[in-house]
Amino acid sequence: MMKKRFLLWLIILLGWGTVVSAQTIRNSNNSTLATISASGEVRNSNGSLVARINSNGDVRDANNHLIARLDGNTVRNNNNSTLGTIQSDGTVRNSNNSVMGRVCADGTVRNANNSVIGYAKDVPVRYAALYFFFKVF
Repeated sequence: MMKKRFLLWLIILLGWGTVVSAQTIRNSNNSTLATISASGEVRNSNGSLVARINSNGDVRDANNHLIARLDGNTVRNNNNSTLGTIQSDGTVRNSNNSVMGRVCADGTVRNANNSVIGYAKDVPVRYAALYFFFKVF
């Protein structure tokens, strides 16, 4: 019984650590560019808050100014103009429907020429696209 209880607590603790840990955005050299917390806080490599992604899709800078919005898979600027879309397969298109690149299932981020520009393992595809292609933070 004691062994089962210990295993249960271990599973809970490991699971909790996964949920609350920050997700890391890295460049093609694997250097950390930013982290995104479970609550949507985006911090640069120095740990300074640069943006927040709210549950309603609003992206706000550190001063709480609206800088972009995720409207489903459409990315809009603060004037509600469409910047582009994020397709279900991770392909990112600009407002002219040209391919900007792709966020692959394994977290690798590739530009339109299929060159690796970064890594966003375990980062939601939409957040990785905001960082690498729409440069909203």
